[in-house]
Amino acid sequence: MEKSEVEEKQKKMMILGASALQVPAIKKAKELGYQIILVDYDENAAGFALADVKLVVSTLDQEEVYRQALIYQPDVVITSTSDGPVRTAAFVNEKLGKKPDLSYENALCATIKSKMRDRLKECGVPIPEYYVAEDYEEFSEAVDRLGGDCIVKPADNAGSRGVVLLEPGNFDLMLPGVNGEPEGRDTAPCGVKNEPQSRDRIRIEKPGILKNDVYHYSRGNARNGTVMVEEYMHGPEVSVEIMVIDGEPHILAITDKYITPPPYFVELAHCEPSRLDAGTQEEIGRVAAQAVRAIGIENAPAHVEIKVTEEGPKIVELAARLGGDFITSRLVPLSTGIDMVGASVLLATGEKPDLTPGWNRGAAIHFISAGNEPIGSEADISQALREPEAPELTEGMSAFTGNEPDGVMEEGRMPAAYGQRGEEQGRVIARITVPDALYEQEGVEEISLYKKPGDPVQGTRSSNDRLGHVITTGETPEQAMELGKRILAQIHVEISY
Repeated sequence: MEKSEVEEKQKKMMILGASALQVPAIKKAKELGYQIILVDYDENAAGFALADVKLVVSTLDQEEVYRQALIYQPDVVITSTSDGPVRTAAFVNEKLGKKPDLSYENALCATIKSKMRDRLKECGVPIPEYYVAEDYEEFSEAVDRLGGDCIVKPADNAGSRGVVLLEPGNFDLMLPGVNGEPEGRDTAPCGVKNEPQSRDRIRIEKPGILKNDVYHYSRGNARNGTVMVEEYMHGPEVSVEIMVIDGEPHILAITDKYITPPPYFVELAHCEPSRLDAGTQEEIGRVAAQAVRAIGIENAPAHVEIKVTEEGPKIVELAARLGGDFITSRLVPLSTGIDMVGASVLLATGEKPDLTPGWNRGAAIHFISAGNEPIGSEADISQALREPEAPELTEGMSAFTGNEPDGVMEEGRMPAAYGQRGEEQGRVIARITVPDALYEQEGVEEISLYKKPGDPVQGTRSSNDRLGHVITTGETPEQAMELGKRILAQIHVEISY
């Protein structure tokens, strides 16, 4: 493709990822006058409509992205809300001889959980006890060392994919959808005030088989085949939204998180500002800043997830990018007046952004789900559990269908007996009803659906299973959350088999 004289003179930005969550960053870069070179493996990605150059290439294919960068010679290579492309951006920037905001070595520590844990431990950052398992034997030994009370997760994935809780004793497992959904109730409003789907504790007679299933489920969602086994931390969870400028972390917001009950830990709501007490928030900020410095982020956004345990705040995970789930693109500006997406793009171009808050208001997002999963009491933040990512498919994720009988399973998928009733495997959306009046209600900023009639549903095991979201605001976080709950209760999802 020949380049025009205008294209040759115009500054160029290569953005890795063209999903809907990347669109705000794409728009900001265009506002700054950059020619946009977009890279995504999905040729139908939403952001491609804004591209000057469209490259249908996996953002995880470092060598191919570098080859394309040699052709188009971008002034800067960035990503916005995805972990995998963080490594690719660092790799390409280094290969092009540009001063990266995050070195490739540090990018590995920011995106591979095992390396992240090792770096944080070396630097004295508070973290849970953890083990890295390269095979089933190492996994089983790690589970035994932790007494079965542990989180199992892929070392290299996001969006709660492959994350499972194992509990002590005979490896009881909290499983959704097993004798838990009221019979004959195919139409379920999505509000948390309605009857929640119960969760049954299933006693597994053969714990060895269960451990094997959990291992292969988590390993099947790990791009590098490595599984992490970590101490299960009890306490509320938050995320910390940070801009790092010349190595100095600037904390812009602390976000309270509300998650499905075990075992899958999928985010169903987020709210800003945090309602934890000032002293706890100060400790959270200190630990988050310590973690960011340990990873070596110089000029970039950071999203740090923290559990507030009895021993104090501890790191769950850290990302050298903007937070997903519309936290940084919508909640932060609605709550503080700070354009965090715009600030991150400016920072990537070498400019220093203005991080002065414009106001202090409440902002919340509630996700629509098919199963009425409870998220705990919004009046009691101690019910909060855990976060991470965007409602989008992640490149490199193993996709398997079907289950093998007799406890044998395919990687990346829990057996039907452990994860869902048989009929749930054939469930599809019949209708999603959103009353028109909800869109006009004061304080309702956005209602968006990701799914449509005919799409399959299987409960809420990862962020990909959520059906849509509602964003609300108020003078306080309590008002924003309460409004979101009321709106959610009026949205109805009909499921057919």
